[in-house]
Amino acid sequence: MERSKAGQLYQWSEAKGKRFLSKTQRSISTAKAWQERAEQIRVHMLQATGLDPLPKKSPLNTIFGKKRVFEGYVTQNVAFESLPNVFVTGTLYWPSKLTDKPAGILSFHGHWPNREDYGRYRPDVQKRCATMARMGAVVLSIDMVGYGQMADLGWHHKHPETMKLQIWNGIRAIDFLETLRVDPDRIACTGASGGGTQTFHLAAIDPRISVSIPVVMVSYRHFGGCICELGMPIHEGRNFETNNVEMVACTAPNPLLLISVGTDATETTPDVEFPFIRYIYGLFGKSEMVENAHLPGEKHGYGYQQRAAAYPFLAKHLGLDLTAAMTSDGKLKEAGIVVEDIEALYLFAEKPLPTDAITNNEELAWD
Repeated sequence: MERSKAGQLYQWSEAKGKRFLSKTQRSISTAKAWQERAEQIRVHMLQATGLDPLPKKSPLNTIFGKKRVFEGYVTQNVAFESLPNVFVTGTLYWPSKLTDKPAGILSFHGHWPNREDYGRYRPDVQKRCATMARMGAVVLSIDMVGYGQMADLGWHHKHPETMKLQIWNGIRAIDFLETLRVDPDRIACTGASGGGTQTFHLAAIDPRISVSIPVVMVSYRHFGGCICELGMPIHEGRNFETNNVEMVACTAPNPLLLISVGTDATETTPDVEFPFIRYIYGLFGKSEMVENAHLPGEKHGYGYQQRAAAYPFLAKHLGLDLTAAMTSDGKLKEAGIVVEDIEALYLFAEKPLPTDAITNNEELAWD
């Protein structure tokens, strides 16, 4: 099997991937035709993950930790119940000066597993969340299933239904942001690597995502390497086949930024993935709503240059203050951002875990 420069396995050959996109483009010539195709993709994703029909939404029963005040932003640990007694753990990043109906941003982390460079605690995740809060957004950063404090509680990431639970946790995370009275018309989602996969999974399914930035993950032939990306048959079924590029295009015509690099499976984005998605947006007369920031020399991740590409796009489409994030000559303003210790971002180190909490995958029973 072929692999990318970063060692990522290609699930499709180059010929098959290009043939698939070409065939789709020839068969879709109107916005209505794409909307019908997008709906087919959404329905298949929900059916393949066992989320059709969607579970009943139970009370979130949110638990808030203490606020920690920093330069231009405030952090606060949080947990909410995505399902009865299933607590999704994370951290909120608030602007120091909170306006009425601020934009909301959901941040997903990737599969970086090493304790010193881990999940939502990674410096790049904390820096981008803090910066987006400085720009005026309320930002929620949550743990993947089996990562962070969810892992410490007993949840495992390598479980057959992880994809299902992560998509559902994302839907409920948007519900949670709405309880904070963010502007329902200004909700964005972003993440890199596996967090990029979560970003476009959620954006394809939940229409409340009005702006999306999947980073270093949109490939016409690489669909991921983890059970949360491949463990359920969202790419194929009886008389059905799709790929991640089509899933991303389901967001059309909402603002979309593809951030790609020349050192992983997104190296072809300017020549293959972006033109296809731009064609779909053009059917709506909105081709300007999709952009590609291609960084040939950058590595797989949400590094300095990736963040420098994301902030102007978020500022433009969410009405945020770009001057709080970047100088006039394009340099990031990250001075004063505190990369907190992992333990500081644990809600259940400062609050007791409810006694009826479900603490592992096997205890979860979907109704």
